[in-house]
This record gives sequence, C-alpha cells and structure tokens, in this order.
Amino acid sequence: MGKLAVRILFSITFFLVLVSRILPATSQEVEDEKEFDYNPNGEKGPAQWGRIHPDEWGACSNGSMQSPIDLLDERVDVVSHLGRLNRCYRPGNATLRNRGHDMMLKWERGAGTIQINGTEYILNQCHWHSPSEHTINGKKYISDVNFPIPLFLSIAMLALEAHMVHESLDGKVAVVGIMYKIGRPDSFLSSLTKQLQSVAGSYERDTVVGVVDPRNIKIGSRKYYRYIGSLTIPPCTENVLWTMVKKVRTATRDQVRLLRVAVHDDSDTNARPLQAINSRSVKLFRPEDKDD
Repeated sequence: MGKLAVRILFSITFFLVLVSRILPATSQEVEDEKEFDYNPNGEKGPAQWGRIHPDEWGACSNGSMQSPIDLLDERVDVVSHLGRLNRCYRPGNATLRNRGHDMMLKWERGAGTIQINGTEYILNQCHWHSPSEHTINGKKYISDVNFPIPLFLSIAMLALEAHMVHESLDGKVAVVGIMYKIGRPDSFLSSLTKQLQSVAGSYERDTVVGVVDPRNIKIGSRKYYRYIGSLTIPPCTENVLWTMVKKVRTATRDQVRLLRVAVHDDSDTNARPLQAINSRSVKLFRPEDKDD
C-alpha cells in the first residue's frame, strides 16, 4: 500500500509539472509593480526589466514578439476575413486596484467573453497607460498631461490607452486595446470618477466599486489592428493576441491626470517604449461594406 501511495504521488507530481510546461502562459501580470518603474535611465526602468528577474522576466529583454509596436500603414495587410469583434460582455462586481504604476479594474468572476478565431476569452480586468503605448505611423506623442496643452497639440495627442485583458480556459491571452486623445469626456471613465477620486485620496490598495458593466467601454468602430505580441509589463509574456481598435476615442485632460494621480507613484507616465516588430505580420480588419 505504501508503494502504491508513492507511485500515485509521483504520478500526480509528474502530471502537474507536465501540464505547467504544456499550457500557454497565463495573463498573470505583476500585481505589485514596485519592483520596476518607467524611468528610461533608471536601474528599474524598461531597459532593465529583463535583468531584475532573469528567469521570470527574461522575455522583457530577450523576447522577439514584444509589445507595444508602431502600427505603420505601410506594413499593415488590409483584410476583410477576420470578422467583427464578437463581444458578449455582462455586468459584474469589480474592484479598483492600485498596482503601483497603473489602476486596474478587476472583475471578481469575469465579465463575459469575447470570441476570436473560435476561442472564447473571459474578460478579467481593464487597466490604463498614459500616454498611449502603441503609436500610429511612427508618431510619438506628448506624455506629460500635468501642464496645459495647446489645443492644436491636444487634437493630435494620444494621451491614454486602455487594455482589456482576457484569458481563455486553457490559458491563452487576448488583449483589446483602445487609444484616446484629449477631447470630450469618456463616459466610462466618468462613471468611475468618484471611485478614482477616493483612491487618489487614500493609500488603500483595493477599493470596491460594485457592479460595473464593461459594455459601457465604448469602441465605436469595427476596424481594428491584429498582431501577436506580449504583455507590456513584466513578465512580458509573449504569444498574446492583440486587437487594437483603429478608432481613436477621446478623454479629458482631467480624466487622464486622475488615473495617474490615483496611483501615487509621482510619475507622469506608465507607458513602455516601442518594441521591435521583427518581421511580424500586422493585419488591419476593414469590413467590405461601407457602413462603418
């Protein structure tokens, strides 16, 4: 009986190790972001992320499919076969979490799904980066929103990027990204103003928000870019399926500033620099009809 128990224990251990090696990496971004920062010349800045924890974060330095990238029209393949984003989101209880450099809105039991290429991904969380991490046609935009910005610059500035992070049951990760320029208020961020102000006035890590409906996160277009990349914060896990909405939405300067103030990291940016595309394919889905 003793030998049988040992064999069973060995078999279970072997199975768990095997599964951990076979299954795709999950969307577990770092929950405590104090170990790294965004200082381009600092010891914990983006260029050093892979050296902080070489075994776990090595992809940040050595990966070949890293994000964000420049969405350059000249290298994009325009296609019509990818299809519309099939989103089946639903309201769910959510918590605002200060991870150290960004605010994350986390749904306790997921908030519905999105279906891509026959795979269903569960929406787990949404967080924001400022300025926008991805760029369009090589344009690098102003990052400091703490000072007045001339109107003509505000129109062109990509001040913010939202990441809606999804995960399939077998651990595959899909992120839907939405870019914003300075302009009219974003209605979804407006609905979180009181909670964000509460977070900004305290040093609590988690703030209960209540029921939040992700369907209120507006996209406004059926056109989107699609490519394979990575998480944009450590551990920089690769093979992430990226969908970047082509339409640039708007948010106010105050809304962008509040997202930065709430994290208390005394930084005016939490955007990773652009990464090499390394011959990756970038597709732009454009419907054949003209209704978009």
